[in-house]
Amino acid sequence: MRRGRRTQAKMEFGVPHMPTLRRSHGFGTLRPAVAGAIALLLALPVTVQAAGTAPKPKPPAAAAAPKDQPLADSSRIAAVVNGDVISEADIANRARLFAISTGLPMSPEVIERLRAQILRQLVDERLRVQEAQRRKIIIQDAQIAAAIKDIETRNNMQPGALRAKFAAAGVSITALIDQIRAQLAWSELLRDTIGPRMNITDTEVAEQQKLAAQSVGKTEYRLGEIFIPVDDPANTADAKRFAETVISELHAGAAFPLVAAQFSQNQSALEGGEIGWQQANQLDPAVAQVVSQMPVGAISNPIRVPGGFSVVALQAKREIGRELATVVTLRQAFFAFTVPLTDPQKPTDQQRQALMKARVATDTIHGCDQMEAFAKNTNPADKAINPGEIRVEGVNPPQFRQLLATIPLGKATEPLISHDGIAVLTVCTREERNIGEITAAEVQRRLLNERVEMLSRQTMRELHRKATVDIRRNGA
Repeated sequence: MRRGRRTQAKMEFGVPHMPTLRRSHGFGTLRPAVAGAIALLLALPVTVQAAGTAPKPKPPAAAAAPKDQPLADSSRIAAVVNGDVISEADIANRARLFAISTGLPMSPEVIERLRAQILRQLVDERLRVQEAQRRKIIIQDAQIAAAIKDIETRNNMQPGALRAKFAAAGVSITALIDQIRAQLAWSELLRDTIGPRMNITDTEVAEQQKLAAQSVGKTEYRLGEIFIPVDDPANTADAKRFAETVISELHAGAAFPLVAAQFSQNQSALEGGEIGWQQANQLDPAVAQVVSQMPVGAISNPIRVPGGFSVVALQAKREIGRELATVVTLRQAFFAFTVPLTDPQKPTDQQRQALMKARVATDTIHGCDQMEAFAKNTNPADKAINPGEIRVEGVNPPQFRQLLATIPLGKATEPLISHDGIAVLTVCTREERNIGEITAAEVQRRLLNERVEMLSRQTMRELHRKATVDIRRNGA
């Protein structure tokens, strides 16, 4: 009898792993873990697909960084920023960071073409960190550790696995830490600077919603953007070459959100370049002209805009005010594993017990009230009983999408196994809804993003104006 139970446990653990749900803003998302925006700075390619073009097949060693392909003597000084040194080693590490995060091999030729823009990015980061330090903004080690933990969780990695992955690829973890620290510090600085302007008034929201209502039926575009700044006209050709190199890597299979997080120089980089739904009259005229002729999934050539170049990915298009979607609400019970499930055919005793408890929930729970009461005794703090509204069309994998679309209301699902535990869900409500109507929250978010982006660019121009930056052409 005992042997039979063990055999059944092995068979049950053989089902495909399914994502679990965490609370998020707006429509819920279905991922192994929902990380903060900073985790997108290096969300490894095991969980992210490129926006638009389908990636080409990669050789088995594609994810390895070019650890034996140095740019130059690593001891040479590439630049001095207000007395702080940026070395050739810093540039090489950032290039390798890009390679390992996108999963693409990088030849010495590609790295050399990226060099000028990587150096400018490092200069900008150094200026941002210096300004944050001047304003006594300190990013604690615990914040960095939390960001790295988010990356590992999102990618089903055990604690410490990210550091080991970097070491195996010959990439210093310091490159990632420096980038995370600079992004966090700059975000805090902008938030502190913008102050009361973060408050969007009801009048402003109402005005924008009125304008949106007048645009019903017009085309709206969902876009991702990589912005390459040109602070000095002398650097225009270099910036365009860099943009063309980025586009080549995107067509070769690099994920747009990852490339944007690495190289885009506007605040949308924190969201993987996502700038959301935009009407043509909200875009730069040059961008609007290109986007209107692009098919969904396409990536633009470099577009000259004020301040630099934009590379745009058209993710979707719709008629304003007319987008039907299936929206569900649900409740979930989660049975956590004490150690991650690494081999579905060899679960631990604790994992088998968790599966048995999950099966009891499946067999005995009827309705969302029962599921909510049951989950209060099972769910750890980071697993929401109610993850919010879920748009079914945005759910992956497809079998999970089909499950949410078809399971009878109030019926508990079969156990859904992930690396860190087992979920059992009940769908509470399911309705068709027009989600094309712009909400007050969307208006507030867009207006705030516009203000923050404007402040970021203004502040960077001022920092460059005041800075003493010595670029060493051949190293020193």
